[in-house]
Amino acid sequence: MSTKMMMSSIAAAAATTVLCCTAQAAPATAPKAEPHMQKVLDALGSLGGKPIETLTPQEARKQPTPADAVKKVLTDMGKSTAPEAGVTVKDMMIAGPLGDFPIHIFTPEGKGPFPVMVYYHGGGFVIADTKVYEASPRALAKMAKAVIVAVDYHQAPEHKFPAAPNDAYAAYTWVLKNAQSINGDATRVAVGGESAGGNLATVVSMMARDKKEPMPVHQLLVYPVVNDDMETPSYKKNAAAKPLNKPMMAWFFKHYGGDPKNAYALPMKATTLKGLPSATVIAAEIDPLLSEGKAYADRLKKDGVAVVYKSYPGVAHEFFGMGAVVPAAKDAEQFAADALTKAFQKPAR
Repeated sequence: MSTKMMMSSIAAAAATTVLCCTAQAAPATAPKAEPHMQKVLDALGSLGGKPIETLTPQEARKQPTPADAVKKVLTDMGKSTAPEAGVTVKDMMIAGPLGDFPIHIFTPEGKGPFPVMVYYHGGGFVIADTKVYEASPRALAKMAKAVIVAVDYHQAPEHKFPAAPNDAYAAYTWVLKNAQSINGDATRVAVGGESAGGNLATVVSMMARDKKEPMPVHQLLVYPVVNDDMETPSYKKNAAAKPLNKPMMAWFFKHYGGDPKNAYALPMKATTLKGLPSATVIAAEIDPLLSEGKAYADRLKKDGVAVVYKSYPGVAHEFFGMGAVVPAAKDAEQFAADALTKAFQKPAR
């Protein structure tokens, strides 16, 4: 082979290598939001929030929220931002391992006693509260004809793991003992939550099982945080998604301080999920947590737990509770309420 031909071959091989490596290095394309969801994401972007992962927890708690974005969309549409009627709310304090913490009792119209769900809000164990997530318990109370007891557990980093699950469990046992006082039925108590709250709901179920205490009749897990594997397909595809992305999840984990080997921090690490209550798992396509939610549903099923799983295309993490402006969210809320209604019809475990 001549020197000229050899050089051409080397150049061609190098070009092929570059093309190959470039193709491998290219980030996965994030799914496209459907129009209603995109309107909320655009509204959130217009509110001027800073990247959570660049802030202190105290600063992060002051940033615009997806709930603020929903209100902006409603305002821009000329619609009311007032809470939907048909549900009353009572605020009170209950005792926990670290002292008193707030709960908020959402009660539907009617006579009762009603079934009850203990609900845990999202926010990565660090930010947000029931007020930010109020649309979710309000919708579920009305749709499922149930009392929803929403819990404002102690947050990290001021109160690291296991503060949140311990408060979550304290709220659950409080409901079992005091259901009658809130017009609830202690034999029909479920748990549920979104994101970090979904984690707490399934952890409370695990704690009740392990302590041999009365079990929830159902667990509603909306895009739950159940693992710390940040190399899953959905973490890669949605690494820069809004409103939740990979850097934010790393920030949440850092501040939460959960033991990565402890199932009460990361339920996917449990030796077994046998004996947990039936579950409804709801997922969003534009969400780093999509893969682990599906994996957790599969794991529950493998361990003998009755599971219903539903993933919604074109919507992002935090879509649940946006029923006022995102039709898929309204569908998800009804799907969750129907699952709760079905579970409440069965005798307690």
